[in-house]
Amino acid sequence: MIHRVVDATGPDPTGELSRPTNRPVHQNHSSRTAQRFSAPEDPEDFHPVTTPTQTIQIHPERKKRVRTALTAFSVAAWVTGVFLLALVVEMVMKYILQMDLPSWATFIPIAHGWVYIVFLLCTLNLGLKARWDPKRWFTTAIAGVVPLLSFFVENNRRKEVIETFQLDQPDTV
Repeated sequence: MIHRVVDATGPDPTGELSRPTNRPVHQNHSSRTAQRFSAPEDPEDFHPVTTPTQTIQIHPERKKRVRTALTAFSVAAWVTGVFLLALVVEMVMKYILQMDLPSWATFIPIAHGWVYIVFLLCTLNLGLKARWDPKRWFTTAIAGVVPLLSFFVENNRRKEVIETFQLDQPDTV
């Protein structure tokens, strides 16, 4: 017998329950309980959800992917921020103070451009894994072109992702 069952694994990015699935529900209570509360095959089916009585765990594989993406994002954000500060100093020295700069200083804008592209890719990677909305992606991406903002945005995004995906808790399934 097949009944329509709604997964109890948590909300989707819009905050509603996961999509209903067609799964066989056996008459045996223990197999039905095991089927509903065992880890799904696809780690992407696990979503964080907090109920008044319990917190449902995130699949360890998904936590690992999000943690890796978060680490790459953090490194890219810091490197982008440092190169952006170097670029600002170079531009102030060149255009405002009218100083002659050494030839190696021409590599700072080029390096910042390449590092910013890496930052955008890391933002996209983390945004896909964390299922961010476009507004969050855009504000995060803009942080790489406003001096000092990348450091603050990186800190805020890191805290949000760690809390949402329970990265500060041990992996258990």
